[in-house]
Amino acid sequence: MKTKSFWTCSGCGNRQTRWTGQCSLCQEWNCMEEETEVLQVKTPRPLLPNATSSKPVRLHEIRENKSDRFATGLQEVDRALGSGIVPGSLTLIGGDPGIGKSTLALQIAQAMSKKGPVLYICGEESLEQVALRARRLNVSSQEILFCGETEYSKIANLMTEIQPILTIIDSIQVIYRGDIPSSPGSVTQVRECASSLMQTAKNLNAATLLVGHVTKSGDIAGPRILEHLVDTVLYFEGDRHLNLRLLRVMKNRFGPTDEIAVFQMGENGLEQVLNPSQLFLETRSIGSAGSVIIPTIEGSRPLLIEAQALVTDTFFATPSRRSAGIDANRLALLLAVSEKRCQMRLGQCDVFASVTGGIKITEPAADLGILIAITSSFTNKPLDPKTIVVGEVGLGGEVRAVRRMEARLKEAHHLGFSRAIIPKQNYSALKKKNELGLELIPVQWVDEALSEVQ
Repeated sequence: MKTKSFWTCSGCGNRQTRWTGQCSLCQEWNCMEEETEVLQVKTPRPLLPNATSSKPVRLHEIRENKSDRFATGLQEVDRALGSGIVPGSLTLIGGDPGIGKSTLALQIAQAMSKKGPVLYICGEESLEQVALRARRLNVSSQEILFCGETEYSKIANLMTEIQPILTIIDSIQVIYRGDIPSSPGSVTQVRECASSLMQTAKNLNAATLLVGHVTKSGDIAGPRILEHLVDTVLYFEGDRHLNLRLLRVMKNRFGPTDEIAVFQMGENGLEQVLNPSQLFLETRSIGSAGSVIIPTIEGSRPLLIEAQALVTDTFFATPSRRSAGIDANRLALLLAVSEKRCQMRLGQCDVFASVTGGIKITEPAADLGILIAITSSFTNKPLDPKTIVVGEVGLGGEVRAVRRMEARLKEAHHLGFSRAIIPKQNYSALKKKNELGLELIPVQWVDEALSEVQ
């Protein structure tokens, strides 16, 4: 049996024949780990049940297999996943340490245990530590079986013997295969263990939930192929110093992506937030300059969030441009538009922009709201507190249309807002303007919208 050594990046999975201080692909430092690969003839893996043969077939000959989903018992999680967990699927949950991954896994185990046995593999923590957390979360089901095993073959035997409807692996980084000469947590072990667990889950038609670590850059640890292997990727977002937690669906083969589930971390675990817009607006500062309410779309759900800006004179040669929850490049683009198209002299000012609640805005529909918040702080004139702002800003200073305008306006009217500054194209496309319950202000150019706070 021959072996071959190579170096693998723990962040992106790039392979090299020699060690270097920096990965040549992702440019991260001190991330190369030595791996040993056994050069032997591998036997082909058996086909999965219901696997198609190599004979090509026509579209009408393929039978549609509709799998019944298991409801997790948590309404927010079920809605984000598309009404539940699919049997035989592989789900990966990632997030920063201490953000609530194991807490959510225990709460899902408690709810799923009403439908059948649940196997919980405690890889990182001892059984006593998991028991303490379970008692604090009031997890007392007798159908949850805990095991402190980390070797894959023994875990596979337990899954075959117990036949659980859900298997939770906490975490995938500590599981290893004894036939692979690498340490647990290495790129090879993570990749091979995840692939083997996928085969086992498909064979037993049992859902499997993997808990994963994150790297310094915020990506899920292990090779990128780990995210390609699984069916669903969930990622926890939120500030550890705040109680708000966002569970974002980054990938879903059985439902929509970019959905979010909103929770609050309490003494009894994660509590669902069924009306997140109201939660985001509870602490808003009414009547203060630099504050604007923006209706944004996260997946299929409209949310109202508060964007804040602070513009002050700088004491340095280079002014600061800082943002939280807003892409820094997008902020720089909006400042350039305000300088060129609106004659706002921000070159001698420090600009700070943020989104309250710990949420991150990625859609361009928030451009106009952020720009008005900056203008409001610059002129020290507050916007009407009953007004929402939505629209994408182009480089020429034009305000472009956004999607799902009616859903945004209905959410704003439901929470008591009376005015809305929207793109002119969206205003022309609205069929039932009078039934939305809002005074609509259509704008085509940025300076038209900025006149509301100047």
